[in-house]
Amino acid sequence: MAELKISESRDLTRIERIGAHSHIRGLGLDSALEPRDVSEGMVGQTQARKAAGVILQMIKEGKIAGRAILLAGQPGTGKTAIAMGMAKSLGLETPFSMLSGSELFSLEMSKTEALMQAFRKSIGVRIKEETEVIEGEVVEIHIDRPAVTGAASKTGKLTLKTTDMETIYDLGAKMIEALGKEKVQSGDVIAIDKASGKITKLGRSFSRSRDYDAMGPQTKFVQCPDGELQKRKEVVHCVTLHEIDVINSRTQGFLALFTGDTGEIRAEVREQIDTKVAEWREEGKAEIVPGVLFIDEVHMLDIECFSFLNRALENEMAPILVVATNRGITTIRGTNYKSPHGIPIDLLDRLLIITTQPYTIDEIRKIVDIRSQEEDVEMSEDAKELLTKIGHETSLRYAINLITAAALNCQKRKGRIVEVQDITRVYNLFLDVRRSTQYLMEYQNEYMFNEVGMADGGEDGIDAMHD
Repeated sequence: MAELKISESRDLTRIERIGAHSHIRGLGLDSALEPRDVSEGMVGQTQARKAAGVILQMIKEGKIAGRAILLAGQPGTGKTAIAMGMAKSLGLETPFSMLSGSELFSLEMSKTEALMQAFRKSIGVRIKEETEVIEGEVVEIHIDRPAVTGAASKTGKLTLKTTDMETIYDLGAKMIEALGKEKVQSGDVIAIDKASGKITKLGRSFSRSRDYDAMGPQTKFVQCPDGELQKRKEVVHCVTLHEIDVINSRTQGFLALFTGDTGEIRAEVREQIDTKVAEWREEGKAEIVPGVLFIDEVHMLDIECFSFLNRALENEMAPILVVATNRGITTIRGTNYKSPHGIPIDLLDRLLIITTQPYTIDEIRKIVDIRSQEEDVEMSEDAKELLTKIGHETSLRYAINLITAAALNCQKRKGRIVEVQDITRVYNLFLDVRRSTQYLMEYQNEYMFNEVGMADGGEDGIDAMHD
């Protein structure tokens, strides 16, 4: 009999991908905003992290708007990591949106509209509303199913009780279907929203805890509600201004949120929404949560975008703007003028500037440890030492890229721990910038459209191209 081969099925419910900053869990500060040496995936950059912690405190208090921060430093000194740490520390309640300077030029809308949408995505609105809820323990569900299918719809009765009272409700077809979906049975404590008819299962009543010998780990026991069956409850919804804009900008606005095809939103729509939100704030129905907008590679923006940012930051509904760049004194895009970081002087004057310093050998070693742990790679001490040296002499990014490549080389030779020989092999296989440049200089005449070669070769270079 032929042996059956059963293919391995992988659990795809959790898709785990390791990104460049997936090891960052926060800024690594203590309660006094003092940076710990190695914490929450962050290493070194103590001054920059401390400054970011102060900004974070200002954001959490939510009393300031329109402040802007510039993270400036050499490539590979942890600017994006600090921004990611800020996002993780803020939590889910505070909106944090991220975009790259070059993204604005590839969208199907004007640059200023794309910036305005990014600004509105970074401002949250916490809306409070009161709803009527029926909350109680299910005593009995009785459903009458008609003998002939299709002759009549199902009807039924639901008995709910609290510690003080008990009531019987008549059920329609929709409510019967909703109860069936939630798998509600007697002994469950449920809440029914009167306006929408939504049923929420709160758990099982403690009085029924001995009904079954075996219980699943997800079974939650709650007390039987007391007082009236009908209660008024305050519900809080957190949305961003951009989401409100999109929903109100067209008839099928809600669907546009999922497709991402928001298009340009008229200024009148935004003005009406701002007026309405201001009314809600006065009535105490809503509160504004200023979030964070992070723009990486800010030197890629042009003079029009910078002028827009200048104006937008003066608005009272502006979020905290965090921008990052690795450029020195360079040309402002769209002009012939040079400026520090490629940002106009008037906007630079508004920015609080945080600088990042190059990592020391010790800090590179700690980062190599964290990254190899994050990528689930076992590495010998000698290999780590070599990788640290490579990171110090070339760049930290190059050294980190070699970790997975070395692990794959180790697997190929049936090894368990990455050794020096694996690092050496991948170092020889993949060039860093310096060695690649050296190679180009040696063989520049062999490459097409080489300016140096054309200048030296003159007509010979042109003949070679025609051949």
